[in-house]
Parts: sequence; C-alpha cells; structure tokens
Amino acid sequence: MANHLELLRELRSMEKASSTDRVRAARRRRVQQLKRWTAYEKELLCRKRKAGKRRNIALTATPAPSKHVSFTASIALLEAAMRNDSEEVKYLLDHSVNPDLCNEDGLTALHQCCIDNHEDSVRVLLSGGASVNARDKELWTPLHAAATCGHSSLICILIQHGADLLAVNSDGNMPYDLCEDDATLDIIETCMAERGITQAIINEQRASVERRMLEDIQMLIQDGEDINLQDSQGVTLLHTAAANGYIQPTELLLLRGARTDLRDRDGWQPLHAAACWGQMHVAELLVSHGASLDARTYLDETPIDLCEEEEFRAMLLELKYKHDVMMKSQFRQKVPLCRRSSSTSSRGKLVRRASLLDRTRLYRKEYETEAILWMGQRGEEEEEEEEEECDQENSQSVRLQTQKRAAFQKC
Repeated sequence: MANHLELLRELRSMEKASSTDRVRAARRRRVQQLKRWTAYEKELLCRKRKAGKRRNIALTATPAPSKHVSFTASIALLEAAMRNDSEEVKYLLDHSVNPDLCNEDGLTALHQCCIDNHEDSVRVLLSGGASVNARDKELWTPLHAAATCGHSSLICILIQHGADLLAVNSDGNMPYDLCEDDATLDIIETCMAERGITQAIINEQRASVERRMLEDIQMLIQDGEDINLQDSQGVTLLHTAAANGYIQPTELLLLRGARTDLRDRDGWQPLHAAACWGQMHVAELLVSHGASLDARTYLDETPIDLCEEEEFRAMLLELKYKHDVMMKSQFRQKVPLCRRSSSTSSRGKLVRRASLLDRTRLYRKEYETEAILWMGQRGEEEEEEEEEECDQENSQSVRLQTQKRAAFQKC
C-alpha cells in the first residue's frame, strides 16, 4: 500500500494535472493495489496449508478423545416425566435418584406429570416416594396443578395418597378454588365433606398464612432486621403483604417504617401489586401512608391502569381526587409568606394593612348585613303600620254599623 505522505504529494500534483492524466494515475494506482492483494492472498493460502499439515500430523500422533454429553439427575428426571416415559422414570428412581428433585422454579417431576396428565408416571413417582404435597416457589402443590387443569383421575390418585386439600398457595388459593369445571369441583368437595372439613376450618387455614407472616415480621423487628430488604427480584415484605391482601402485616410494616416507593425488577411498587390483585383495603391503607397513585412501572403503568375491577378502579380514582385536593390544601398552608425586609430609609416598621380588594369585600359584607337588618326593621314597621290601618278600618266599620242600627231603631 502507498504511504500516506506519498498520496498527499500525488494529490497536490494532480490538482494541476489534466483530467486525462488523473485517469491514468488512478488506473496505475488500481493496478498496484491488485498486485499487492494477489500477493497477500497467496501468502495467506500458504500459511493455511502449512497449518493444516501440522494439524494432520498432530491428529495422527494423538487421537482426539471422544466427548460424551451428560445431564444432571434433575434434568433427566424432569425430561423423562415430561415425555411420560414411566420406564425411564422407574429406572432413575431405582438408581437412587431423588424423586423430589426440582428445577429453578421449584417444579418437581410430579408437578409436571400433573400438569401434562401423565397418569402412569404419576403412579411410578408416588410409589417411588415422591412427596405428594411438594411445593414450588409459588407454593403450588401437585393437587393445585391437577385441579386447575381439570384432571379428575389424577385428583383421585393424589387424594388417595394423602394430598392436602387445604394447601394454600402464594395467591391464597386452595385446590378447590382453582377448579374450573363442576366434575373436578365435585370430587374435591365430596372428599372435603367426608373428612369433616367445614367453612370455619377453611377460614382458619386461610388466616394461618397471614398469621405466620405477621409472626415472622414481629420476629424480624425484634431481631433488628431491615424490613425493607429486597430479594433477588426486588420484592419486599410490603410487596408480598400487599399482593396477598394481608391487612395486619401491612399495617405493622407501615408503622415500622416500611417504604412504599421501593420497586421490584419490573418497576412495581407495593401499591401496584395491591391494585393488580384487587386488594382494595390494602390499597387504601397504602395511599393513607403516602403511596403514590401516579407512580409508574417500567412499562409506564399506574396502579389505576393495572386495576381490572371497575368498582376498584372507581375507588382508586376517588382516592386520587381526594389526595390531590388534600395535597393542594396542604401546599397552600405550607407556602411561607414573603415579607419585605425594612431598609434604613423606611419608616422603621412595617405597616400591615389589608389589600384594597379585601377591604372592599369587608365593606360590602358589612353593607349587606346592615341592609338586611334595615330591611328587617323596615318590614316590621310596615307590618305594624298595616296592622294599625286594619284596626282603624275595623273601628270605623264598627262605628258605621252602630250608627245604622241606631237610625233604624228610631225609624
């Protein structure tokens, strides 16, 4: 390649050259470039050939070891369960593979089989010691999965092996809450009735989760732990309490200084979680403690945008209106008065007086009051005058009647 300085000299000389000379110089430069490029390609090809010969010699001297792909036991078990390969599932369990191995979401092979309605693999797993009440990260049991998918036969198998009918997931739902068809609902409700499960027991079981959370928060406060600590997803205790509608834990957290403006990885604040899951009372509580109804997620969504119920949305809009009015009134009260500092040339003290508009309003109000009083007195005087006139007219009529009677008697 030509040197940069040489190209600059050639450009200067080409400024005075004719167009024909310029074309000739350009062609000459192009021929030089092609020659250099051809030489570079030949040199590169020779290098590749030499490298290939060295590689072949190395391969003939030491043969390459064969590569084997291996998977972890949890992946192998979950994959076999997903394919409903009951023989491979049994083989893995017979070779001391833990039947309760799970993936990163806490999903076990039994969960997966209940989702996909693989009855054979479910029987093999249960006979191999799989936990019938295993929970994933959302606290779903295999019975939750079978109930929401409507797999009646699997529900019967799980109940026969001791599935917990009152298991509560992270959303506060029991298996019978997730049934979408009457057949699966009848099976679960019949089993609940046979076991003597009443509505009082159900309510007590639902409240137990909130009670345990309240106790855990109290223990954290006693130990001096940070209640605003965020997990790997950015979720705080207040996020969890708000999403589940737990009133007492939410109150305790707010009283102990839990922040309402912390965001998770999606930009959600606790009020967003309460609005999304329809927790009306918790939302009111959060707003009363300073949670902003104008806060937006990373997708530019406010709590009102995430609300699906019209009644709840109307309540949030009313809360927002009241909050805006209250903030405006507080702002007016908190605005400091700008007082002018007295200078040396002033009269030594400030003259405080009402503005002309205020005095005009005051005078107008006084005039209206006086007019009302005057009109009232005037009305009373007119009524007295009318009464006197009526009395005079009555007395005159009485006199005329007596005079007529006297004249009639004389006749």
